Amino acid sequence: MTRSMRRPLVLGLAILAVAAAACAVWLLSPAEDLSAWRKGTPPHRWATWQRQEERWREEGSHRKVEHSYVPLAAISIELQLAVLVGEDIDFFGHGPLDVDAIIEAVESRKPGSRLRGASTITQQLAKTLFLSGERTFWRKLREARLAWWMERRLGKRRILELYLNAVEFGPGLFGAEAASEHYFGIPATDLDADQGAALAAAIPSPGRDNPTTASRRWQFRRSTILRRMGNANWLRGRLEALSDSEKH
Repeated sequence: MTRSMRRPLVLGLAILAVAAAACAVWLLSPAEDLSAWRKGTPPHRWATWQRQEERWREEGSHRKVEHSYVPLAAISIELQLAVLVGEDIDFFGHGPLDVDAIIEAVESRKPGSRLRGASTITQQLAKTLFLSGERTFWRKLREARLAWWMERRLGKRRILELYLNAVEFGPGLFGAEAASEHYFGIPATDLDADQGAALAAAIPSPGRDNPTTASRRWQFRRSTILRRMGNANWLRGRLEALSDSEKH
């Protein structure tokens, strides 16, 4: 290879190396200041909350968001289990991304159809707290970066607590405590298996499918979650052990 031929090749490799280094720095740099989210009540309204309020303002509605923060110990094991079997059954076993679930979703995708969701609880929380609702590659990349940092800065237990306090269970109805009071008139600590499954079944589309609308899709999902709960004694044991450790 002549010198004149080597120069473009060397230049191309150098550009690729610089681009790879820049991507690595971006991916491994904190995207948000997570220190204020490590314990206690969330420091401010999160992205999903703000979007809901903006929609209501545009509609001229005077509705208010319902939310009341409670620690994980004040949320029943039944709801915790229902949410995990419905959204991310291997939450404690994988990292910020569930690679196996992503591969399975890609392999099972039918031509022309939308790729089914394979987001972990951590990814969902990253989107709920900090990101837009748009479906773009850039947003998913930011979500993955945030999830990576959240698992390292916050840990699994705190992520689960924040998720259960920030996820939407109905239009403008955020968190386990507000949802439990709204739908059943009881605190989240008293939810039984049926009620926990009813709330968890609303998470994918809380505006359309929830205990109030009682849509067919919600009913099917609730039944599916209840069946999975009955087969997930190993996960129930994990949650009970986590609860016991907080008491000592």
